[in-house]
Amino acid sequence: MDGSTATLLASDHTPLLGSALAQRLSDQGLPVRQRAPGERAERWHTHRLGGRLYRFAQPITLTPYASARPCSARCLFCSENLRTHEPLTAAATLRPRDDYFSGLTKVLHALRGLPLSYSLSGLEASDDADWLLRLLETLDDAGMAPFVEQRVLYSNGAGLAGPRGTELLAALRDFGLSWLELSRHHPDATANQRIMRFRPGEAIAEAEMFEHTARQIAAQVPLRLVCLLQRSGVDSPQTVAQYLDWANRLGARTVIFRELSRLDGSYRTNATHRYVQDARVALEPLLLACLADPALTPLELTDGYYFWNLRLRHRSGLDVIFECSDYRTMHDRHAEGRVYKLVYFANGQLCAGWQPGHDVLLDTRHG
Repeated sequence: MDGSTATLLASDHTPLLGSALAQRLSDQGLPVRQRAPGERAERWHTHRLGGRLYRFAQPITLTPYASARPCSARCLFCSENLRTHEPLTAAATLRPRDDYFSGLTKVLHALRGLPLSYSLSGLEASDDADWLLRLLETLDDAGMAPFVEQRVLYSNGAGLAGPRGTELLAALRDFGLSWLELSRHHPDATANQRIMRFRPGEAIAEAEMFEHTARQIAAQVPLRLVCLLQRSGVDSPQTVAQYLDWANRLGARTVIFRELSRLDGSYRTNATHRYVQDARVALEPLLLACLADPALTPLELTDGYYFWNLRLRHRSGLDVIFECSDYRTMHDRHAEGRVYKLVYFANGQLCAGWQPGHDVLLDTRHG
């Protein structure tokens, strides 16, 4: 792998190459899938926005950032509660303008011809059923289908367990969702609630309702369960194995274990920052220990522009992914002046990153 493509696999933040894990994987000769574009010309697409030419990484995702209402959960680790040292507006505090969807239509028309995927995330998109249904309709009606590779929803499941859950699931199926990533950070509902802190009255907090909802999802669209590794949650080979057995019973096709994101010095030390640092379970030693389990067979490494992951196959047939991300690497990439990420915020701005008002590519409020 040359230096133009290496990112997290050879990160200067927390190097993986040279570690015992890297040696173990290298000895197995695993293939590496490159999602980091590096400097290869074929991995960059030139496209005009607002009268200006930009270079867009391939692959790239567009997120219409969900913030129609405050999130149904208050997860201790939530990155939306991190705050930088700069006095910037937090995306989670913005609510959609009246012209939000007409603005999104303008954005989609402006992006037509750019190959991309939809990554539906932000706060909890399913908390406001009307907003999510309108979003799916707007994305479908924009004539973008020939340019869209994947359509993925990230969800805590709250709205899908609610009164309109059946309607939402049918709409997501008809939308052609590639898969749904459903967050749950411990099989035990009490342990999970200590981490996710669902608001009072949210049925998805209960074990029986979560399991019912997960099975309903799996019957409609491919289901991936997502677990963030953390102390007092899933934090050992034993709890990983227990989680996999549980996920298999729920009909999941894939389980993703993510390390809490590695942060840089741009963030203030608030309660979320302290939790992320204190509760972190380092991925490499845990993964190395898990590889001793003959039930897991390594298949492939993925090298992304600010993340890496290892895909394995569990004896049950489940795909299992261990993943980590590095925010310093992400910020460095975004500062290059090329576009690695597209986010459309509730204020009508399309930005090249996760900060409203920063790296604005198109402002639908003006013209």
